Amino acid sequence: MRCIQDIYEAIAQDGFTESTLQKIDELVNQIENGSTDLPRFNLREHSGICKAGSALVGASIIASYAGRSLATSSYAGSGQASPSNWEIDELQEKLIEQWAKATRLWVEDSDNTIRKGFGPMIAEGAEAKVYYRDGAPAVLKARASIYSTTQKALDAIALHNYIFPETAMHVIGFTRDTDGLFRIILTQPYVRCLRLATKEEIDELVAEKGFRDNRAGQGVNYISDRIVLEDMHQFRRICNSPTLSIRICNSKTTNKDKKIIG
Repeated sequence: MRCIQDIYEAIAQDGFTESTLQKIDELVNQIENGSTDLPRFNLREHSGICKAGSALVGASIIASYAGRSLATSSYAGSGQASPSNWEIDELQEKLIEQWAKATRLWVEDSDNTIRKGFGPMIAEGAEAKVYYRDGAPAVLKARASIYSTTQKALDAIALHNYIFPETAMHVIGFTRDTDGLFRIILTQPYVRCLRLATKEEIDELVAEKGFRDNRAGQGVNYISDRIVLEDMHQFRRICNSPTLSIRICNSKTTNKDKKIIG
C-alpha cells in the first residue's frame, strides 16, 4: 500500500516519470476507495474528495508535496519565517501543471476547446467562467482561485461537495487562460433558478448542516467547528424541483485549521 511519503520521495528524486505517475495513481485509488485518507480531512469530509474525482485527488497530492517541500527545504534550519503563500501557490501551480500535462489532464487553448465541447460561455465572474449547452445536465466551469494557495482552492471544492452534495463539483482538468491565470476545469449539475432564497431559508439549510451565522445575523458568513462558509449572499438559489429545494452552487469554503500547510 502506498503512503504519501512514498510519493513525495518519488517526485523529489525522479519528477513525473512513468514510475512516479503510477505511484500517484495507486495512492489516488486508495484514497478514492477509502483505504487511505488525506490527513486534512476527517472521515465525513472524505466523501467530498471522492465526489470531486481522481483529478482533484491527484492535484491535491501534488499541491501537498509542493507545500511540504518548500517548508522543509529552503527554510529548514535557516531561521527564516515559513514560505509565503505566494511562494507556495506559485510552486503548487507549476507542479500541478507539469503533472497534468504528463497525465493528459492539461487543456490547451481552453476557451475554444471548452466552447466546442461544452457550449458557449453564459457567465463570467471573478472566480469562474461558466459554459453551458441548452438541455445539458451540467455546466462546465473554468474556476480560478480566490484563495491564498491552489491547495486551499482544491480543498474548497472537496468541502463544498461534502456540505452540498446535491451540487457536487467534479474536476476534469486544468488550464491557463489567455492571461496566464491558472484555472481548475470542473463540471457541476445545472440548476434552474426560480428565485433567490431568503436569509431565513439559508439559515435553516446551513443550521441543519451544523453551521451558525458568524456576522451579526447578516446571513453572509457561517461557521461550524471545522469549516467557514463565506459570501453566501451571492449564491442563494432555489432550483426547479417539485419541492423547491435550495441548491447552493458556490460559496467560499475554507478549513478553520490554520496549521495546514499550503
